[in-house]
Amino acid sequence: MDRVIEQKTKFRKKHISYAIAGVLFMLLFGTLLFNSRSASMHVQSRNIIVAQARQGVFHDYIRLSGNVKPKTTILLTALESGIVEQRLVNSGAFVKKGDTLMILRNNNLQKEVYDAESQYMEKQNSNRDAVIALHKEKLAMQQQHLSAKIEASRSKRSFEQQKSLYADGLTTREEYLRAKENYELAHSNLQLLQERLQQDSLYRELQHIKMTQSVDNMSKNLELAHRRVDNLHVRATHDGQLASFDAQLGQNISEGSVLGVINVLDDYKIQVQIDERYIDRVTTGLSGVLERKEKNYDVTIATVYPDVKEGQFRADFIFTSAVPENIRVGQTYYLNLELGEPVQAILLPRGAFFASVGGKYVYVLSPDGSKAVRRPIKIARQNVEYYEVVEGLEQGEQVIISSYDPFGECETLIIDRK
Repeated sequence: MDRVIEQKTKFRKKHISYAIAGVLFMLLFGTLLFNSRSASMHVQSRNIIVAQARQGVFHDYIRLSGNVKPKTTILLTALESGIVEQRLVNSGAFVKKGDTLMILRNNNLQKEVYDAESQYMEKQNSNRDAVIALHKEKLAMQQQHLSAKIEASRSKRSFEQQKSLYADGLTTREEYLRAKENYELAHSNLQLLQERLQQDSLYRELQHIKMTQSVDNMSKNLELAHRRVDNLHVRATHDGQLASFDAQLGQNISEGSVLGVINVLDDYKIQVQIDERYIDRVTTGLSGVLERKEKNYDVTIATVYPDVKEGQFRADFIFTSAVPENIRVGQTYYLNLELGEPVQAILLPRGAFFASVGGKYVYVLSPDGSKAVRRPIKIARQNVEYYEVVEGLEQGEQVIISSYDPFGECETLIIDRK
């Protein structure tokens, strides 16, 4: 006999119980979440800091610290290579322009000077001999010219005499022609000697100029060699304070190496590090105020360095009015840098709440101070004292500005004054 087989259902009783438990868990979680956001929380008044929002002038500035540096810094460079033989001053000394700071030794350079001096003396002697030879040659040429001139004069007289006799028929034609040829030859020799004398004079003049130039060049080379030896005495190029002058006795110094720094102390600058978030707002010409012993000094940005390192960039301030007394390189000063024009705004004192919630909301106290309700606000800018609130607060309202970390997501705080 056939038996009917019952169809098994997909869900059993235990599955239903699991579903009910899950629904109850979700309801409980939602209730807790809702209560956590909307429930009130009791806080002690002594554990909070309250400040009043007020209407006032917001000064858009940032607080900076900077180090005093000389406005002008001169690198002290070795003009010649050598070994440190003497060091006459130490780092930190005040020096005058021309003071000898260090003496180097360079035997090869000294030998070059001796060789240059020897070559110069030899050149002078050879030039002197050449000048004497040229002078002798000139005298010889002048003597030849004088002899040729006399010979031409004699030949001319003989020719004129033979010419007159030949015209009177008192001499032969052969004697006449011979006298004429002798005269023409003597005259031609005289002209050749005159041209040669003129050319030799130009040649001697050029030779003399070349020899003079050669001696002058060797003299300049010798002077340069002496100057190079003199450069082994490292001297201060400016008045100021010597810094980073650390070369040791016996150290081999190469040409062009930096030996130290001379800080010219006739003027100063303040170098500061600024957070990179201000890099688009900081430009040359911005004014600031430096504080020193309860006195303020006007400063202006002279240089903004474009490179950013470790989230900061550099800027140099110069004094535009008086300079603090007894200012020293390396001192730390604090200054306020104005980034914009002062404006009227709702001001809220700075507090730890900003770090907790990023300034998105605040807890505003009720008029009787018994509770505080969370309220969204909008903060535009901030300085070292205040936040500039552009939405969400009115003048005179009391606000909790201490940390909001203990409050979680509570909407309302009950203030206990016991």
